Amino acid sequence: MKRLLIIGGVLLAVAALVAFNMMTTKKGDTIVYAEAKEGSFEISVSNSGELLAEKSVDIFGPSIGQQNNQQQGGNRQGGNQGPQRMGGGDMHAMELKIQDIVPEGTIVKEGDYIAQLDRTSYANTLKDAQDQLKTYQNNVDMKVLDTAVVLTNLRDEIKNQRYVVEEATITLAQSKYEPPATIRQAEISLDKAQRTLHQRIKSYELRVAQTLSEINHEKMHLSRQITLEKDLEEYLAKFTIKAPSDGMVIYKKERNGSKRKAGSQVNPFDRVIATLPDLSSMISKVYVNEIEVSKIKPGQKANIKVDAFPKKAYTGSVISIANIGEVLPNSDAKMFEVLIKVEGSDPDLRPTMTTDNKIIIKTFDNVISVPTECVMAGADSLPFVYEKNKTKQIVVLGESNEKNVIIEQGLEAGRSLYVIAPDDAESFKLVGEELIPVIRERNQTKKNENARYRR
Repeated sequence: MKRLLIIGGVLLAVAALVAFNMMTTKKGDTIVYAEAKEGSFEISVSNSGELLAEKSVDIFGPSIGQQNNQQQGGNRQGGNQGPQRMGGGDMHAMELKIQDIVPEGTIVKEGDYIAQLDRTSYANTLKDAQDQLKTYQNNVDMKVLDTAVVLTNLRDEIKNQRYVVEEATITLAQSKYEPPATIRQAEISLDKAQRTLHQRIKSYELRVAQTLSEINHEKMHLSRQITLEKDLEEYLAKFTIKAPSDGMVIYKKERNGSKRKAGSQVNPFDRVIATLPDLSSMISKVYVNEIEVSKIKPGQKANIKVDAFPKKAYTGSVISIANIGEVLPNSDAKMFEVLIKVEGSDPDLRPTMTTDNKIIIKTFDNVISVPTECVMAGADSLPFVYEKNKTKQIVVLGESNEKNVIIEQGLEAGRSLYVIAPDDAESFKLVGEELIPVIRERNQTKKNENARYRR
């Protein structure tokens, strides 16, 4: 009995294994067909992107070297608060650190607080400038006092010398009855006294000019230092950043994708702290690879979806295509920036939202198309399809998209096609040989066009 049970169990296992093999074989041999369909056909380029405001007002930190003013522009990401610049060549530009900034997405009114920059570096510079200002003021005061003393002494010497000249003149007048030698000696004494007086007057004039130059030089240093101190005080007053207009605060994005926030450094040559986008006019920024970008032209329509609102659909049109590609992080191919203007406005749309964009390159009406996998080619490069009726049909191909290709000649709508070449393909009857000259003529035309393009 036990032996019979063992034999029955073995037979049952063998039967199960055979059944399993038959099931898997049938599954593996499943033939997949596709149908040639007639209708509209669309060629498009799809890529993800992000929303940006077409116009925005940049919120700048202060800068050095220009009068404070405000201007507003209207370009994408380029409308600006205008450079807030002051000071001259005596101030040195340094990186500014954002000490505090309102949360991104904050709705602000004109004049509201936006951010505070770290004052430490320039506060120390201001203190040094104030100390230097005191030194220059003391130098000017000392120079004026020293000059007063020196010039007073020189004027006294001139006055005394005038007395000497006067005495020599009297002596000469009184010696007219004296011997000639005495008269000559009196004349010599008067001449010497007059020349000494002239020299002292000339020396005084030169000393006055020299002293005035020295005082003016010191005053120039003092004036520059006064200007520097004033400029630093005005500059530091601009470290509290206010909103130039109403809007929603969006942080400035760096080239590496990070955003400027509290703790970030602001380069003196790129002083944008944040932006206030105009939410009534939005664009979607998309990066397209170098292979597909040649298909895209300004004015082409696009369908846009926003990840945040999957039930909403938007339309737009291409407004610009970058002339120069760039290598993005995690990408080896050159990518070109394409901007799509979103038609209409929606208050729910916000900058930096992720978008799914489909740019419509071409559309065709009433054409026959099949999945790309159905089209095959032999050693002669002639395209053909395997039909369910055991025929190998040569076809003339039209344009294609990511999944399907247009069949211009050789196939009717509704025909069933093999997606994968059948095992008995050799037994299929070849039809459509009359289309071979058409295909070869088209191939030759394409070669000629490519040759002209390369030249």
